[in-house]
Amino acid sequence: MARKMLRDGETEAYDYDLFVIGAGSGGVRASRTSAGFGAKVAICELPFHPISSETIGGVGGTCVIRGCVPKKILVYGSAFRGEFEDARNFGWELSEDINFNWKKLLNNKTQEIQRLNGIYKRLLTNAGVTMIEGEGKLAGPHEVEVTQPDGSVQKYTAKHILIATGSRAQRVKIPGEELAITSDEALSLEELPKRAVILGGGYIAVEFASIWRGMGATVDLFYRKELPLRGFDDEMRAVVAKNLEGRGIKLHPQSTLTELSKTDEGIKVVTDHGDVLADVVLFATGRAPNTKRLNLAAAGVETDKTGAIKVDEYSCTNIPSIWAVGDVTNRMNLTPVALMEGTCFSKTVFGGEPTKPDYKDIPCAVFSIPPLSVVGLSEQQALEQATSDILVFTSSFTPMKNTISGRQEKTVMKLVVDSATDRVIGASMCGPDAPEIMQGIGVAMKCGATKKQFDSTVGIHPSAAEEFVTMRSVTRRLTVGSKI
Repeated sequence: MARKMLRDGETEAYDYDLFVIGAGSGGVRASRTSAGFGAKVAICELPFHPISSETIGGVGGTCVIRGCVPKKILVYGSAFRGEFEDARNFGWELSEDINFNWKKLLNNKTQEIQRLNGIYKRLLTNAGVTMIEGEGKLAGPHEVEVTQPDGSVQKYTAKHILIATGSRAQRVKIPGEELAITSDEALSLEELPKRAVILGGGYIAVEFASIWRGMGATVDLFYRKELPLRGFDDEMRAVVAKNLEGRGIKLHPQSTLTELSKTDEGIKVVTDHGDVLADVVLFATGRAPNTKRLNLAAAGVETDKTGAIKVDEYSCTNIPSIWAVGDVTNRMNLTPVALMEGTCFSKTVFGGEPTKPDYKDIPCAVFSIPPLSVVGLSEQQALEQATSDILVFTSSFTPMKNTISGRQEKTVMKLVVDSATDRVIGASMCGPDAPEIMQGIGVAMKCGATKKQFDSTVGIHPSAAEEFVTMRSVTRRLTVGSKI
């Protein structure tokens, strides 16, 4: 049915102003905000299931169903082990025999993601967005083909098409790879492993190492670099590694897996430094853009060598009617970034306000135990970009709680400052509540806060957060062109 298009006043025979493929964080946000501008919007998504495949997924996407949310629930659950240990010196006389019911936590986790799946559906319905269940793929620059669960195929036309299909966990190509799992399965295991081997040094690897160790498993973590969490500040990476070891996780730096095989005793894991037996082997070696089944060639959409969709600063592909946001573009793969990109897309296309996503000073966190959180530049990045000397302020201290519990774990904080402008250009923290604290630091940095303004802020006492406004002495000064 012909209708007047919002942006340019044309009358075209399109079914929708916008058709979105993928109802994860970015797709849902873009759909709702576009509908809020008056656009007629449809969105398609695969049927719900906690473990994704090429034919199952669910409204809410990776973050809600098999990513950030269920992972954080498991982090909460695993943290109690350390809390029980710490409680004794605070007067709590606990039995040595404290039981953990994995199936109960798993069931409660599943109920929560089902609840959130329902909430996301209602948000779309209340915004006036048409939801279509099935697998979407391109049939042309203005046409989407949806294969529904019963196998029937429907075609829809749209003035604009937005691809927001996210990414998918990758597997390592080694003999016996079929014996390993990815983060999808790790969040829905029927039985809690007693022995876990993890390959990878990124967010997911470190977080699952903390989760499984917190639940009582022995954990061996293998990664190729000297330290985990490549891309983060080197000093903070070393702190995380020390904390992981302090919690009983066995680290295997500069190591990798070469073969997996099934035995009566479990999975035999062959590494380049010897063999290990495990009940479960997790591949946490990154994610790939979810583009293989989108039929991008039908519209001539370009991708890079990783399969990520190429976009400009406004998230538009090389085809003017087709756009993409979130992990499928492999820019900055974080849920809040996908939300930002989705909002900017809506403003640009339907709000009459061309808006580029701003990737500067985006806070993020690694939910290890204890967590690491950062915003802005690492010490290494600051030095690489420096046009003037860099001032580094650090604080390492035993949190008050640990002075009583006896836990040998320090909190470490850092501020990176541009000496010429006095602006704080980087901040990081590893310790309890780091993500909660860093969100506030992120606001300050987005406003261009200077070190002088940090210093003039009165702290909250007693708190760990007050250390960020009491670091008066320069730990080190890095000159332009020097190396760390």
